[in-house]
Formats: sequence, C-alpha cells, structure tokens
Amino acid sequence: MASLARHLGSFQQLLLVAFLLIAALPGGIALHAVSTFDQLMGQSDTFSARALELSAAAQLLAERSTAMERAARQSIALEDAVLRRRFDQATRDGRETLARFSPPDVPSALTDSWSRQVQSIVERLAQPGESAVQRDGRVAAEFRELAALNTSIAQEVRHTIEERRHALQMQLQASRLRLTRLVWVAIGVALVLAGGFGVWLARPFRRIERAIQRIGEPRADGEPGRAGSIAINGPADVRRIGRQLEWLRLRLAELDADKTRFLRHVSHELKTPLAALAEGVSLLEDGTCGKLNDDQHEVARILHDNTVSLQAQIEALLRFNAAAFEASRLNRAPTDLAQLIEQQVEQQRLQWQARDLEVQVAAEPLVEPVDAGKLGTAIANLLSNAIRFSPPGGRIALKLYRAHDRTFIDVSDQGPGVADADANRVFEPFFRGQRQSGHDAKGSGIGLSLVREYVLAHGGRVDLVPRQDGAGGALFRIGLPHEE
Repeated sequence: MASLARHLGSFQQLLLVAFLLIAALPGGIALHAVSTFDQLMGQSDTFSARALELSAAAQLLAERSTAMERAARQSIALEDAVLRRRFDQATRDGRETLARFSPPDVPSALTDSWSRQVQSIVERLAQPGESAVQRDGRVAAEFRELAALNTSIAQEVRHTIEERRHALQMQLQASRLRLTRLVWVAIGVALVLAGGFGVWLARPFRRIERAIQRIGEPRADGEPGRAGSIAINGPADVRRIGRQLEWLRLRLAELDADKTRFLRHVSHELKTPLAALAEGVSLLEDGTCGKLNDDQHEVARILHDNTVSLQAQIEALLRFNAAAFEASRLNRAPTDLAQLIEQQVEQQRLQWQARDLEVQVAAEPLVEPVDAGKLGTAIANLLSNAIRFSPPGGRIALKLYRAHDRTFIDVSDQGPGVADADANRVFEPFFRGQRQSGHDAKGSGIGLSLVREYVLAHGGRVDLVPRQDGAGGALFRIGLPHEE
C-alpha cells in the first residue's frame, strides 16, 4: 500500500483507484448476471422450440397413423391400387415423422416398436390366402396396437417436456441463488475494501493532524518552540503538505523565539527606566527637590499613578506569558476537588468578608487526577473576579457536580454580568469588558485568560453560561473530563 501510494503520486489518484476497485465488484457481478441471463434465455428459447416441435410431431404421428389405417382398410375393402399407394405414402410420411424423435426425447424402444408394428401391418396387407373380412379384422387389431404406441409416444413426449421444464426451472433457481450469494459476497467484499481504503486513506490526514498538534505543543523544557521535524509519508500532495507544515513549524519557532526575546527586552529595557521614573516622581512628591505648589502636586500625582499602572501592565504581560507556557506542564495527582474549592474560598476570606459577601459552596465528594496548583489558580481567579464585581451584601455560589461523564465547577455572582457584546471576547488576554467594578481598580485583563489556559491544559473547557434562573450576574462553568 505504501509503495502504491508513492508510485501513484497524488491522493486524487488513490481515490480513483479505490473507487475503480470497489466499482469493479458490482460491475463484474452485473456482467456475470447478464451472461447468465442470456444463457438461460437461450436455453429457454431452445426448450420452447423443441417442446413445440415434439408436441407437433406427436400429434402429426397420430394423424399419419389415422391416415394409414383409413387408406389400408379402404384398399382391403375395395381392392384399389390407388388406395394402396395412398397407404404407402402415408406410411412413408409416418416414418419421416417418427424420425423427428431422437432417443433423448423418446426411448428408442418405443420408436423401434412403432416401426416394427408398421412393418407388420404392411406384411399383413400383402399376405395372400385370406379373405377381405379376415384381413380387415387383423389389420384393425394391428392399428389398435399402433394407436397404443402413438399414445405411449405422446405420453413420453409430455414427460420429456415436463422433465426439461423442471430441469430448466431448477437451473434458473440455482442461478438465482448463485447470483444472490455472489451479490452478498460482493457487498461484503466492497464493504471490507471500502473500510480498508477508508482507514488507509485516512492515515495521511491523521499524520497531518498529529503534525499540527506537534506544531502547537511546546518543547519538553517548556520553552516556546516546536520540537522535532515533520515528515509525512504518502502521496505527493500529502508529502507536499508535510513540507509546508515543516516550514510553518520552523517559522512559528522563529516567531516564538522573537516573542521571548521581545518580552525579555521589555522586562530589562522598560522596568529599569520605569523604576527610575517612579523613584523620581516619589522624590518630587516628597518635596526633596523643593516645595511644590498644588498644581505641581497634581501633575506629580498623575505621573505617579500612570507609572504604577504601566509597571502593573508590564508585570501582568510577563506573568501571562510565563503562565501560558507553564500551563501545559501539569503535575497531576488525585485531588479532592471539594477540598480544593474550600481552600480557595478560605484564602480569599478577607476579601469577600470586607465586602460583606456571602459565599456558598455546594460540592460533591469528587476526586480527579488534576494539577491542584493550576486548577486551584483557575478557581481562585474566577472567585476573585466574582468578588470584584459583586455588590455589597451579594451572594457568590460555587457548585461542584458530575454530569454526563464530566466534572463541572460553577462560579456565579450577582454582579452586573457580562455585556452581550463582550461575551465572545471575555477570555481574550488583556480584554476588559464594558461593565467594570465601580469600587475597585480596573483589572489587568489576564485573569480569565489564565483560567482558560489552565483548564484547556487539563483537557477541559471554561464557558460563560447564560443564566437560566432569571438572576443577574455572571455564571462561569469549568468542565473537566472524568477519568475512571
């Protein structure tokens, strides 16, 4: 198969070969069926013609025998030479008719008996020394025996016709059964070939899929990059796609390296000047360089706030980049998810108590092999997000349950919720929606992005679920695959 794939040169040609091989089966069966049908039709026509010929010959033989008897008895009664010649002609006609019956149709014993009986009649007519009455009686008896032979021949003809009709019917039935078996065998072979070709032809796509997955995987050391070259065997067009994927892998590795270098430059080149700028602004605010008037204090305060904000954005960018690469490196261990949720709630107790919030936890005792640190961070980010957006005195609900062979963690609040226009972008890095907390500084926009990275690394997904209970606020649902 592999050598055939390399020889043919294209996936389209492989599909054509597979189609022709599968189509050859019903085509061959159809041709065989047509040939068998033609053969049976020929045999049926031959049988019908022979049956008509035998029936007509049997009837004609009886008519010839009647003509012979009439001419013979009239010639005895009238002693007329013309009538005797008429008898001789009828005898010759009868013998010609008898010649139409071959041994396969009528046993030779019957035809021989008929010939001997006719010869006996001829000799009886020529026998001298008998009166006309005596000869007529003897000839009549001879013809009765001849009539009995005619009846036997006619019965034998009917029997032969019936046997041949039955044989033809049995042959037709056998051919039908044979064709039926061939059709079922062809269907089975076609299904096997279709399945085999389907699996075989699907291999290049699976190789391409695995290659694409490898492109998206980080190196074993967790650094960005695409380890291992890509070489896909198969037809020429599939190998060409493999070469394009290899080019893409190298190009993405270059981009990953460029991004890493850029982030390192940001960390080194921007953090140090920003730190000096922040220190200088602090000196100005403290009056170290001289007393400032009110307007100068306001300008210094604005500079200080923006410097702190810029430092926070740079730190968030670096944290997100590090966390995104770290997401795929899971340290799984059997973890009590209910206890993990309780830990996150307890760690943020001061925050939600400061806002006079009520946090409710409804958790089944479920144990799953997860990375407790990363999944705990995902739950903590959702809880922190709910605390930020909940109004004073509001309620936050966390629910752990299993359904449809999956494990779910719901985090809901009574805040303003997510605007419809922001629902599709809420998990994008550094995206901050229209609805923000009015009593807290704006977030960095990476919390929900980290939640998605960590959940996807576990083979799950996180969704913003529309509220079905009519309550306001947001409902985020983590869905994890259940492992026995």
